[in-house]
Amino acid sequence: MRHCSDEELKAFGIYLNKIKSHFTKMAKVFTHQGKVALYSKLVQSAQNEREKIQIRIDEMDSILKKTANCLTDLELETKNLEDKEKDSTMEEWDSEMRAAEKELEQLKTEEEELQRNLFELKVQKEQILAQIDFVQKQTNKTEELLDKSSLSEWDVIEWSDDQAVFTFLYDTIELTITFDKPVVGLPFLNKAYRKIVDLKFQSLLDKDKAPTSSLLVHKLIFQYIKEQESWKKKCTTQQQVPKMLQEISLVISHCRLLGEEIEFLKRWGPNYNLMNIDVNNTELRLLFSSLAAFAKFEITLSLSVHYPCVPIPFSIQNHLGNIGHDEIAALLSKVPLEDNYLKNVVKQIYQDLLQGRHFDQWTHGPQL
Repeated sequence: MRHCSDEELKAFGIYLNKIKSHFTKMAKVFTHQGKVALYSKLVQSAQNEREKIQIRIDEMDSILKKTANCLTDLELETKNLEDKEKDSTMEEWDSEMRAAEKELEQLKTEEEELQRNLFELKVQKEQILAQIDFVQKQTNKTEELLDKSSLSEWDVIEWSDDQAVFTFLYDTIELTITFDKPVVGLPFLNKAYRKIVDLKFQSLLDKDKAPTSSLLVHKLIFQYIKEQESWKKKCTTQQQVPKMLQEISLVISHCRLLGEEIEFLKRWGPNYNLMNIDVNNTELRLLFSSLAAFAKFEITLSLSVHYPCVPIPFSIQNHLGNIGHDEIAALLSKVPLEDNYLKNVVKQIYQDLLQGRHFDQWTHGPQL
């Protein structure tokens, strides 16, 4: 590559971008095809249930019509009996009337049962329609989440027959995927099917010049990569690369945002009585001091790659005042586990413990 001309390098870069664009489109196509198959099955199932209910309703209507005809015939027969009353004996007439009354009671009982069945069918129909509406709403929410979660924290540096090279986090992490010889199988990106021989992550960060927040971010990311050694067993073909890239992109995105929060607090922390931030391995120490609240204490947060999705273990060292572990624990429980969690924790501490009634008068520095 060092002996290539600028035009060759530019053409090579255009080619790589085309591969990346095509790769992204293929991932979206695979996701869309899965959603289409799922939605088709849900709609077909709902339609089948609706047709079955409609058939049962039609059967009930037919039975009710027959019942109505029977009642009409019975009324006609009753009228005929009344006309023959003069020619028949009282005993025969009473016997026929009792039989007719018994038959009428039986028909009324059957009609009531049919009415109950019809009501149950209508209730089932409403429930199924409500389920269809719920599934549709869930489908829409799922599509929105899929659109929001379509992260792309990686760039394609190289994709050849022998290997693929990706970079993450401002080109400070490199992933090299080594391919085996072509074998019989489904083509990928219009190229021969190849199995994956090796996956290798490498840090390109200059540890001597990098800020401590970047060192923390890399530490967490490579802890996660070490925990996921099973990738080499799960990701064995080119078709499984998109899923792996999506998983690592999600983790890198959260860690990158954590590093940005730390840098923000280093710059603007004093406006929130945060006097010092110290990073040691994966621990973050926050030193708060407020003369107005007559308090000085240091909180140590044990960060993990799952930030901000799980509660963060912490310890507290009190230098001045009476703020202790229970006060901090109660305060952290009020902060939602979402983006900007660290900023929100600092703001909540400042508002509830260090500023008090004078909080509304504070107007300096940017908003967290």
